[in-house]
Amino acid sequence: MGLFRFAERLSMLLNRVGALIAVVLIIYMLGHIMLEILLRSLGKSTFIMDEYIGYAVAIMTFLGLPYVLERGGLIRVSLILDRVPQKYHWPLELFSSVITASCFIWISLFWLQNVQRSYSRGVTSDTLAETPIWLPEGAVLICMWLISLTLVVRAIKIVLLRSRYLANAP
Repeated sequence: MGLFRFAERLSMLLNRVGALIAVVLIIYMLGHIMLEILLRSLGKSTFIMDEYIGYAVAIMTFLGLPYVLERGGLIRVSLILDRVPQKYHWPLELFSSVITASCFIWISLFWLQNVQRSYSRGVTSDTLAETPIWLPEGAVLICMWLISLTLVVRAIKIVLLRSRYLANAP
């Protein structure tokens, strides 16, 4: 139980940090777009807005997901849950958490190979900035691991809460 509490607290802390970074990225995007508007009105440009805003959107999206999941803010299609008695919701919630975590972990293994390949080959973007591609790919990989951790913690929590319910049931 102590290890789970540690994992849960770590997950919550990392999710909050991720959400904070996502907010900072939104502010960065606003600033960059405003700078680009100003510069273009003067006949100049940063020439990297599209690329860096794209990276920021991808990273921001993935960073925000774990926090929103933890807070129960994701949109859920409850077609099945609405038709199942409340006491049987936990197996469906557990199933969805385990399957989703498994998918993210599985995809992240392939993504890790991609990041390693980009790093070892020195792949850069085809833009003026020549950004090393492993940097945004690595950020997305970290986000995938964060989502996976949140889903695994969620699955364990569902099991623990269900076992507590059974222990207290008459």
